[in-house]
Amino acid sequence: MDLNKKNIVLTGASGGIGSAVAARLVLEGATLILVGRQRVKLSSLNQQLGGGHYCVEADITSEVGLSQLLACCRQVKGGIDMVINCAGLSAFAQLESMTSDSIRNMMAVNVCGAILVCQTLLPLLKEQRQQASIINVGSTFGSIGYPGFSVYCASKFALRGFTEALRRELADTNIDVRYFAPRATKTTLNSPQVVEMNLALGTTMDSSKSVAKALVLFIKKRHRAQYYMGWPEALFVRLNGVFPSWVEQGIVKQLPIIKRFL
Repeated sequence: MDLNKKNIVLTGASGGIGSAVAARLVLEGATLILVGRQRVKLSSLNQQLGGGHYCVEADITSEVGLSQLLACCRQVKGGIDMVINCAGLSAFAQLESMTSDSIRNMMAVNVCGAILVCQTLLPLLKEQRQQASIINVGSTFGSIGYPGFSVYCASKFALRGFTEALRRELADTNIDVRYFAPRATKTTLNSPQVVEMNLALGTTMDSSKSVAKALVLFIKKRHRAQYYMGWPEALFVRLNGVFPSWVEQGIVKQLPIIKRFL
C-alpha cells in the first residue's frame, strides 16, 4: 500500500509509540489527524512534523470526544483512508492492589475507545472508493496472559478478538481490519519497575522508532491480517495457542523474579 497522500487518523498520537508512528507516516507522505487528550502535546507534535496536519483534542471514550473527532474528519479533503488505534494505558500491579477506577479506565481506553472510534468512523471509511483500513495496535500480552498485567492482558485480548470479528464482519466491504502486536517497548507507558524486571528477565525491549518502522512496513504489506513483533515472542504466541501449559510452566518459573518487582 502506498501511503503517500493518504489521510490517516492516529489515536494516542502524542504517546511514545504514537509520536514515532506519526513521524514515520509523515515520511511516507501521509496527512495525519492527530488525536489525543493534551492540546499542547498535539500542537508541538504537529510542528515537529512540519505542520499541515489536523489536531483533535478529545477523549475517545466520551460521546463529546467522538463527536469532535467525527466533525474534524468530515472536513478532511479526500476523506479518511485509514484509522490506527494506538491509544492505550498499562499498569504493572497485582489485581488486588489496583483501584476500581484504574481498572475501568484501562478497559475504557484500551477496548471501548478503540471500538467506539471504529464505529464512529466506519461510515466515512465506507465512502472511500479505494481500499480503506483499520489498524488496531495490540500487544504480545493480547495473546499471552502474564502475571502483573492481568487487566492489561484482558484489554488486549479483547482488542484482538474485536479486530478478528470486525475483519470478518467487513470482509465484503472496502475496509480491511488488521492487528499489530508489539512486544515490550521502551516508552513512558512502562514504569521503572517494569524496565528493571525486563532487565532481570533478559526480556528484549524495542525502541519506539523500531516499533513504528515495523508497523508502517506491516501496513504497506497488506497480505497479512496480523503481525507479532519480535522473536521468540512471536513463537511463544503460537505455542500458547496450541500448548498453553508449556508456556505457563515457563512463566511460573519466572514468578519469583516478577513478584520481586510487583
